Amino acid sequence: MNLSNLQPAEGSVHNQNKRVGRGQGSGKGGTSTRGHKGAKSRSGYSKKIGFEGGQMPLQRRVPKFGFKNINRVEYQGVNLDTIQLLVDNGLITDTLDFDVLVENRLATKNSLVKILGRGELKAKLKVSAHKFTATAKAAIEAAGGEAVSL
Repeated sequence: MNLSNLQPAEGSVHNQNKRVGRGQGSGKGGTSTRGHKGAKSRSGYSKKIGFEGGQMPLQRRVPKFGFKNINRVEYQGVNLDTIQLLVDNGLITDTLDFDVLVENRLATKNSLVKILGRGELKAKLKVSAHKFTATAKAAIEAAGGEAVSL
């Protein structure tokens, strides 16, 4: 083996791109397969998101309406019947806190949790959450439990 017959290992080279702009003899010289003139032929060109060739984009054509409150606080709802299901499956016994909800994928670690009143709760639990509906709080306390706001 010497410098005149070195070659890469079998399967190590994957580049089979056409080499453009390497002279007329290659067949890919001149305009380098970009055609003549226009934005796409120039270096540094990148199409903006939503660009429709100069036509008024759909995003700007369609009228805007409604209102989005930037101060809205979004809560992840957990119903009483879901909590009862956790008790029935033996996943919780006496306390339900935020960590347990995250563990059982009923909430994400950054979300705020609100306990909602659908279904009924038979178990005596100490439930910790950010918010409770009036019916949920009443149902938890009726079952002998305790509703703790975080």
